[in-house]
Amino acid sequence: MSLIDPRFTESVIVRSAEAEVIGRAPTTIRLLADSDSTGGALSTQRVTLADGADGAKPHLHTGSAELFYVLDGTAQLLSGERVVTAERGDLVVVPPNVDHAFAAAPGEDADLLIVITPGVARFEYFRHLERIAYGKVPPESLLDVQELYDTYFRASEAWDRARTA
Repeated sequence: MSLIDPRFTESVIVRSAEAEVIGRAPTTIRLLADSDSTGGALSTQRVTLADGADGAKPHLHTGSAELFYVLDGTAQLLSGERVVTAERGDLVVVPPNVDHAFAAAPGEDADLLIVITPGVARFEYFRHLERIAYGKVPPESLLDVQELYDTYFRASEAWDRARTA
């Protein structure tokens, strides 16, 4: 049985100039394809982090795996209790129900392609993060939408140690 909608029959093409951009340096997110455009197959975005910037705090997804491909620079990624330094060309795939987080390595930039599969409609989640960044809604409002976006925030001593070292 496939999780992909059988009506997903057209290729998805997203031109760089047409991608919605969320945020501004040091953290920029380009929304590429959401699950509604891929028949549920995947959701993907490109995240650019400057000068050691944080990407996502520790969290997990119960129904999706998350793939991180380093397009350029150096990133730190949490996978379970392990913090990995990944460089250009490296790939990290985190299975469902495993705590993970990502950031640019201290003093470094990182450009990441992130794919979640099966897809979850998450573009509105990133718009919500932008509203938080601009002070339009409080950070704790994310707790109200964890289930909707299958993003459950977690504490991680390993991540805290790596990010403060």
